[in-house]
Amino acid sequence: MRFLLDDEQREFARSLDALLTAADTPAVVRGWAAGDHGPGLALWRRLADAGVFALAVPEAYGGVGPLPVETAVAFVELGRHGVPGPLVESVAAGVLLGGAGGPAAKEWLPGIASGTAVVSLALEGYGPYALDADVADAVLTVTGDELRLTRGAGRATGPGGSTGGRPAPTGPGAPTASVDPARRLFRPEAGGEVVAAGPGVREAARAAGTWATFATAAQALGCGEALLRATVAYVKQRTQFGVPVGSFQAVKHRLADTLLGLEFARPLLYGAAVELADGAPGAGAAVAAAKVAAGEAGYAAARTALQLHGAVGYTEELDLAWWLRRARPLRDAWGTPSACRARVLAG
Repeated sequence: MRFLLDDEQREFARSLDALLTAADTPAVVRGWAAGDHGPGLALWRRLADAGVFALAVPEAYGGVGPLPVETAVAFVELGRHGVPGPLVESVAAGVLLGGAGGPAAKEWLPGIASGTAVVSLALEGYGPYALDADVADAVLTVTGDELRLTRGAGRATGPGGSTGGRPAPTGPGAPTASVDPARRLFRPEAGGEVVAAGPGVREAARAAGTWATFATAAQALGCGEALLRATVAYVKQRTQFGVPVGSFQAVKHRLADTLLGLEFARPLLYGAAVELADGAPGAGAAVAAAKVAAGEAGYAAARTALQLHGAVGYTEELDLAWWLRRARPLRDAWGTPSACRARVLAG
């Protein structure tokens, strides 16, 4: 099936592409990896102004969501430009809090939608780490039927500025080594404030995990597109035996296979978006299928890029290195290939 975006959705993609191109995202990524989060947080606020974080937040809390198709459009662009930060986690946190409701939703959802609150998230079944918890204003975790919130090291108050008598946060601890230096992984602190409990929390966590898988699939697709585009440009310039290496049959075949992988993943992604929008019972399996296809296609694009760039692909001076490092983590984050295949079979 062929999915076509409408004019407004295409314009949304173009506007994000222009915004991120002007922002010099490779420099933002380098700064983020080095611990300079200022440019990245400034870009975060610009993305919020463009409506990115409001897409999964219900209208009752200042958002415009849930809008899965527009979320896919946005996260493909975010992945293509390599924007750092807990982007997926903040969007999934919007779904989690929106489903759980209560005072925490009223406190944090408007801030997530407006970009004034950066939230990270860890859920059972998706690994023990919260991405970029050292930057987050809050880290959410779900254990059983309890939703807990730990306030980040940089914020002792909520988005409204009130401490509410709460103690100052203590920080997320030391990060775990990651393949991608711009993806800093932290184990959430034990404890935290219980902000919601009951069967509704478990259901909201299930929905949030599905949205996190979905947004990561879109990021992986965008990352693969960026790698393929950079590789095509490079093989047109690099010469061997007096001709561009892109004219060699073997190189053409490798690039064609990479393109096919990405293009076959695209309809699965937008098909999953339609099922999410319709609330279809099989939406979880559709999202898992999209994640497998997009994650594997993005990782294959990274392997192709590395092979065809040769030794220069390893150098940190080349911006390509940051996308190469990101493809594998995106393949495995929020649902490994084996876990997603199992979910497809179960569905």
